[in-house]
Amino acid sequence: MFKGLLDLFLKTNCLLCQRSTSQEFCDNCTRQLKNCANKHSTALWQPPIPVFSWGVYGGILKRAIAVMKYENQPQIAQTLGQWLGEAWLLSSLHQESQILVVPIPLHPSKQKQRGYNQAALIAQSFCQTTGLKLKQHGLARVRETTAQFGLSVSEREQNLTEAFAMGSDFPPRRPHAPVLLVDDIYTTGATAQSAVQTLRQHQIVVLGLAAIATGVKNLHTKN
Repeated sequence: MFKGLLDLFLKTNCLLCQRSTSQEFCDNCTRQLKNCANKHSTALWQPPIPVFSWGVYGGILKRAIAVMKYENQPQIAQTLGQWLGEAWLLSSLHQESQILVVPIPLHPSKQKQRGYNQAALIAQSFCQTTGLKLKQHGLARVRETTAQFGLSVSEREQNLTEAFAMGSDFPPRRPHAPVLLVDDIYTTGATAQSAVQTLRQHQIVVLGLAAIATGVKNLHTKN
């Protein structure tokens, strides 16, 4: 009887469908989200910026990311980051253990408005799962950019020119371990390209980027 009352007390609503659940997502939404998992997470692990992705951007996964970012539900990042980490451990890439994980930062004004940086929360959960070392302030966003949505590829690249700088986690002496960037979504790659350029200008080796979701069109451009 006590257990039944405790379970009832711990129940909350699914962040996506409002069904009663004791987790962030109900069983039905969890099942739908896991159906979005990418069967070939390393399909884009190739130059110039290798990308590792947990899922395909669309459907309920797109909705979950939007809720996380725009509806003040940062706890979603913990679950998504864990799934990303579990996928990483199942891949051949986990054999490289000396990796520094750096989340893509938000501009301070945007982070203040949102209250958190979803990429940093994802990276934190990812590192808890994989055991990799987190450098939360490896990069800093020094130029406020306009929203990337609706911009062409060239406009996105121009929008992000010199948007990043080295963060406080990296001393003047460059680290010897390679960096793995973490973000929520990988689309055209303009954000990743700008971040990678900043790190490489300081002679830091960038292993690639790990993202929760990648656009379907990107996955189809392999080869």
